[in-house]
Amino acid sequence: MTLARLQALLDRAAHVRIACIGDLMVDRYVYGEVTRVSPEAPIPVLTRKSEAVMLGAVGNVARNVSALGATAVLTGVVGADATASDVTALAAAEPRLESRFVADPSRPTTVKTRFVASGQQLLRLDHEDDGPLDTVCIQNLIQTAQTGIRGADAVILSDYAKGTVSAELAQAVLVAARAAGAALVVDPKGRSFAKYGEADLIKPNARELGLVTDMAVRTNAEVEAALCAALAGCTARAILVTRAGAGMSLAVRGQAVRHFAGRAQAVFDVSGAGDTSIAALAVALAAGADLDEAVGFAILASGVVVGKVGTATVSPQELVRAELAANLAPAEAKLASPEQAAEIAQRWKAEGYSVGFTNGCFDILHRGHVTYLNQARSWCDRLVVALNSDASVRRLKGDGRPVNQIDSRALVMAGLGGVDLVTVFDADTPLDLIKAIRPDVLIKGADYTEAEVVGASEVQGWGGVVRLADLVDGYSTTAAIHRMTGQSAGKPNPEAK
Repeated sequence: MTLARLQALLDRAAHVRIACIGDLMVDRYVYGEVTRVSPEAPIPVLTRKSEAVMLGAVGNVARNVSALGATAVLTGVVGADATASDVTALAAAEPRLESRFVADPSRPTTVKTRFVASGQQLLRLDHEDDGPLDTVCIQNLIQTAQTGIRGADAVILSDYAKGTVSAELAQAVLVAARAAGAALVVDPKGRSFAKYGEADLIKPNARELGLVTDMAVRTNAEVEAALCAALAGCTARAILVTRAGAGMSLAVRGQAVRHFAGRAQAVFDVSGAGDTSIAALAVALAAGADLDEAVGFAILASGVVVGKVGTATVSPQELVRAELAANLAPAEAKLASPEQAAEIAQRWKAEGYSVGFTNGCFDILHRGHVTYLNQARSWCDRLVVALNSDASVRRLKGDGRPVNQIDSRALVMAGLGGVDLVTVFDADTPLDLIKAIRPDVLIKGADYTEAEVVGASEVQGWGGVVRLADLVDGYSTTAAIHRMTGQSAGKPNPEAK
């Protein structure tokens, strides 16, 4: 998908309405740090640092629809408990999300609690009742779903096998979607797709497709055979199987199976990736995309979300940046504006990573810089490097500096493996940028005292630390320039504070 077509699709998405129906739950994330093993049992001890609570399952689907710019109408079942109030509050806090909940006092609101350290899940604890709904609740749910489908451009039926999506509900949703002229996209569970009827698209993952067909699904040939068998066993118009890093494969009734390559990305957490992909599929179809374009849009969106930790969403801005980054060299993808750097840093912190920050002119990169940056990276999970702009360098260093202009300095800096993000500031000091990024670790060279480091008191005020990195004797940009020009080095100017 070209950038122009992506932007056009996102513009159309702002005017569509998606009905999201199915199993509803709360995803709770407890973030912490593991530094020791319990003396009571061979298990890690998690020291709790923070907690995040968000809508999960069909709730996360609706959140993703909303995050992509469309309007989501969320319908699901909650219990008569305190968590139900949390669900209502969480839904109300989401922009472009309308909620229609049905209460069942005989069951709890489903909650999944995940314990996370260093970006990895240690344990998941589920509180749920996955039995079938009673007759009265089913009828209330059907009536509520039918109301939400009126005026929808697409419908998502999200089945997590928690008792909500019965054959009766699936049939009623199909009839209502047909009456509304809306495409029906299903995220399935179970050993058969038959109960979803003539859905426009069913989207299992590879494991779910293998379970339905009792066939291997590793290679393209195996997936093609399994998709054909799955279509023969149901009346759906098409089946799209998601295959993690292998991409997606699409079988449309009466057509040959088509394979779509995935996008290479760093994977931190796949929880919720299926919710993102089905939301993107429905939004794209509702916005007038054909199936091939909708699949490409879903691959782009899910590729972004697996780079996050937790049940996450993706925004139009992130999709545009990802599409741009796909056409850039790896180093170029690390470059960010100050506003983008602050946003990315806050996301990293929310995902449980410690963020380090350092700054300087870094005019002629040398061994001393590399050693310094490697030590800085050892003190944090993600390192942001802020470079003085050319004008800022001239004010600090005088005429003739910098030797290398900012485009060159930024790209060389981004090419270092230990640097995660590069941004530029134009002021004499990076104080405003430090306040925006709010790093956990502020790093400068050992030629400073802690009191001399700009931003030290601010970082310490929000609980961060200041670290002074070792310097390598005999290496400095100023000395290198003097050697090249044959001048006496004298006393080198320090990098900008």
